[in-house]
Formats: sequence, C-alpha cells, structure tokens
Amino acid sequence: MGSFSIWHWMIVLVIVLLVFGRGKIPELMGDMAKGIKSFKKGMADDDADDKRTVEHRADETVSPAKEKVSKS
Repeated sequence: MGSFSIWHWMIVLVIVLLVFGRGKIPELMGDMAKGIKSFKKGMADDDADDKRTVEHRADETVSPAKEKVSKS
C-alpha cells in the first residue's frame, strides 16, 4: 500500500499530459533551464566583483599617531 506500481505512475503521467499538453512541458523545462543559467551567470559575475574589491596592497603601513590626546 505504501509503494506505487507502474500503473499508478502511468495514470499520473497521462493526467499530467492532459493537463499541461504535449508542448507545454518542454517549454516549462526550457524556461527553467534559462533561469538556472541566468542564476549561475549572476553568481559568477558576483564572485568576479568580490575578487576585484578584495585586492589591496599589503606593503602599505600605517604611521603611528604623533600626539597623545588626553581627556580633561
């Protein structure tokens, strides 16, 4: 009772094909693929931006303060 037989899956497949139609399913998969590609491209662009902002010169030093400020 807990598992589905091949006939259950065939009935579900027929119902899905009737609801969405034969041409609609490939269109949905194509839209999903375009979304995934766009997401990956955005992530790659974001990583490239992060690498540019992290670069800095390590040989720069900070000069110490010349005067001490005392509280009155």
